[in-house]
Amino acid sequence: MDKPKKQRSRRAIVLLVTFPILVGLITLGTVIFHSLEEWTWIQSFYFTVVTISTVGYGDVVPTNDTTRIVVSFFILIGVAVGAGIMSLYGSSSVKKRVTKRSDESDLPTNQ
Repeated sequence: MDKPKKQRSRRAIVLLVTFPILVGLITLGTVIFHSLEEWTWIQSFYFTVVTISTVGYGDVVPTNDTTRIVVSFFILIGVAVGAGIMSLYGSSSVKKRVTKRSDESDLPTNQ
């Protein structure tokens, strides 16, 4: 398999592995916060996405100690998973650029 196909294949695998993990984490958070706080599904989803992305607008906040503890652990897990996913995407992107530049430098020049 040549390099470009191998790189595309690797990026596809990264996407196929990490996307379901991210969707699962968002789904899990939405269900947990919906049941603990009795928020609507939309509020729970919104809170989960804002929490995982570490934006934290503060417009939806936990109101009891149990949820605060769960949110603390959810933040740690969400940030770790998010950082891991971003690292995989970043390294894949960098490898793509390095390979492209390497291939371009191997091309003969017309002088």
